Amino acid sequence: MPKGKNILTTDIVKHVATLAKLDLSAGELKSFQDQLSSILHLVEQVSKVETTNVEPTSQVTGMENVMREDEAGVSLPQDEVLRNAPRKHKGYFVVDAIFED
Repeated sequence: MPKGKNILTTDIVKHVATLAKLDLSAGELKSFQDQLSSILHLVEQVSKVETTNVEPTSQVTGMENVMREDEAGVSLPQDEVLRNAPRKHKGYFVVDAIFED
């Protein structure tokens, strides 16, 4: 990117920092403005590449999925599964709530 030519303004960088809950100093704002503008400039250059006749590619190694088929099998009895549970109620594990009201 040409020196001194920023795609992003300081206000845009401040706004993004606020959204990300980042408290940036004036020096950090300038540094991020330069860095992010440079990244956007490179993205702009890449987007100019002619890709009309390029096939989409999801992977290039030729590897295939080697996972086994998902088949139902024999499960442990419920009482055996719950045997060492510190707390249970009506055939289920009881755990502390992780969400607060």
